[in-house]
Amino acid sequence: MKVKVISRSTDEFTRERSQDLQRVYHNYDPNLRPQEKAVEYVRALTAAKLEKIFARPFIGALDGHRDGVSCMAKNPNYLKGFFSGSMDGDIRLWDIANRRTVCQYSGHQGAVRGLTVSTDGRILVSCGTDCTVKLWNVPVATLTDSDDSIDNSSEPLAVYVWKNAFWAVDHQWEGDLFATAGAQVDIWNHNRSQPINSFQWGTDTVISVRFNPAEPNVLATTASDRSITLYDLRMSSPARKVIMRTKSNSISWNPMEPMNFTAANEDCNCYSYDSRKLDEAKCVHMGHESAVMDIDYSPTGREFVTGSYDRTIRIFQYNGGRSREIYHTKRMQRVFCVKFSCDASYVISGSDDTNLRLWKAKASEQLGVLHPREQRKHAYHEAVKNRYKHLPEIKRIVRHRHLPKPIYKAASLRRTMMEAERRKAERRKAHSAPGSIVTEPVRKRRIIKEVE
Repeated sequence: MKVKVISRSTDEFTRERSQDLQRVYHNYDPNLRPQEKAVEYVRALTAAKLEKIFARPFIGALDGHRDGVSCMAKNPNYLKGFFSGSMDGDIRLWDIANRRTVCQYSGHQGAVRGLTVSTDGRILVSCGTDCTVKLWNVPVATLTDSDDSIDNSSEPLAVYVWKNAFWAVDHQWEGDLFATAGAQVDIWNHNRSQPINSFQWGTDTVISVRFNPAEPNVLATTASDRSITLYDLRMSSPARKVIMRTKSNSISWNPMEPMNFTAANEDCNCYSYDSRKLDEAKCVHMGHESAVMDIDYSPTGREFVTGSYDRTIRIFQYNGGRSREIYHTKRMQRVFCVKFSCDASYVISGSDDTNLRLWKAKASEQLGVLHPREQRKHAYHEAVKNRYKHLPEIKRIVRHRHLPKPIYKAASLRRTMMEAERRKAERRKAHSAPGSIVTEPVRKRRIIKEVE
């Protein structure tokens, strides 16, 4: 005779300590859980609502400047060190962790237009409208001290005077060279008082310059003649140029895909290009209601942040047409510069109201040390949201962003105008001879021509 007995060992179900979790065994047979999908959907809906409840992106404001913040730079070797320059010539080194100024430089006679830090993080290069380039020593010790005193005794290591005002500066990712933008593109060495090389294509002012993260001899510039130009330091002349319908204010390379770059344009959009194929944009990033003033990629290369004249900051996916986050405050004015922190966790913005502002890159992210159970909970919430993101209720909650009334009205008016233009183009095409009017895709519409 067979006797079936249910037996289990007490050791498998008894906790060794009172702090241990109770061990629970699950049977994953779907027949035992006919409501599993419905339960998961409710959890996804709850997770989407919780994300909105805990979305508090603004961390704090860093005040100290007496005029609008015009440019910023991050230190590649020190995570919490951050530089800012203002329109009155003041340059400050900030300790982001403690939100205080640790060093103040005498700066320039006019507006500071560009800041960049050397590869080793020990030399700061600044340029301005007073036709000078200045090299400063970065006080590493003050970033590690807890003293609240401000170092005001910094004098420049070198001052290079040139013939024209400067609009931007950028340092090589690997090397001793840096480039300045103004009436022309000048290439400088730390130890020489004059440029070692100069490039000029046209007569208009160059307003931004960026070195390629992977190829130290390649750099990209934007100019006031609406052009985006690629330069190679190994050649005696510029390599390629694309001319758009409106000018680009800033440019940034993707650090993980260094053949791609994104330009912040005056027409409220950002355009991502492949540097090998400039006759068509890879992606058009829409959303701003006024000119985009600055752009910076995250170190992960998966997203970038933009600051605009419409007083908002937006975060875009590198291949997304619409922004995933919109940041704004009541007191923040026109945003002139934005940067991602070196760990991709924070965004720093500088605006016309003399303040720098610190934001979370993920609005609902929980700051501080997380326990393993909390990490697993957050990961599970993200997974269920991602699984049911196509359903209308969850999609509506996740996509919704509150906007200030002026920006909401401007967006509504812009949509109306674009829809009117689209209808007009459709009617013109419908009443013309077949094939006489060719509809251009959005990625090519704003490009006039490519010059080699």
